[in-house]
Amino acid sequence: MKIKERYVYLVCTKCSNRNYTTHKRLKAAYKLEKKKYCRFCRNHTSHKERKL
Repeated sequence: MKIKERYVYLVCTKCSNRNYTTHKRLKAAYKLEKKKYCRFCRNHTSHKERKL
């Protein structure tokens, strides 16, 4: 059985630029938040999920 997934953007919390795309389960109730490198801020910042 295949797992249904959808793609989401990861948006920087400081500058609000969409830097990364990733996927997560379709029926997941949580919001993704990861600490990633932002090339606009030139820093490691937290990135939150936004819909595509």
